[in-house]
Amino acid sequence: MNQFHKLSAIALVTAGLVATAADAAPPYPVPPREERGRANADCRKGEAGPAIRMDVKGLKDRTGQLQVELYPPHDKDFLAADKKLIAEGKPFKRVRYKIQASGDPVVCIRAPEAGRYAIVVLHDRDGNGKFGYLRDGVAFPGDPDVVRSKPKAAAASVTIADRTVLRETVTMQYLRGLEFKPIR
Repeated sequence: MNQFHKLSAIALVTAGLVATAADAAPPYPVPPREERGRANADCRKGEAGPAIRMDVKGLKDRTGQLQVELYPPHDKDFLAADKKLIAEGKPFKRVRYKIQASGDPVVCIRAPEAGRYAIVVLHDRDGNGKFGYLRDGVAFPGDPDVVRSKPKAAAASVTIADRTVLRETVTMQYLRGLEFKPIR
């Protein structure tokens, strides 16, 4: 093989590596942290869905905010990093609500389309947008027990039909001893 053929082979291999690296790049742009999951996540008055509306019971106090997040219904994706899910083109939505002075809050989040999704409601007591194990509360549809780890995605998942707003009631759970339990 002469010098020209060697250089041509190297150029072809290099071009293949560059093309492979370009193919591996995330197909979806990841927005800044505050914007992740926000696009079309808010429920709109009079809209038919698909969405889930939840009555939230058992708040510990009225500090901070409520944060509702929608995930794929698989264990490997449930509660995964928002940036990762968005970059992979997987469903992820987030809505934040101020907590009113009295009464049980009602929260709603739109699904990207009809289907099955895992949902979490976070009582973000310090308002930092992150779950603080010792401080914050969590709730899931179906109110699965939260002992030493997150519930399985299947236990926190719901099926949302097209043009439907699913109604659920969730109960907040806070760390009490070695497990999360409702405040009673």
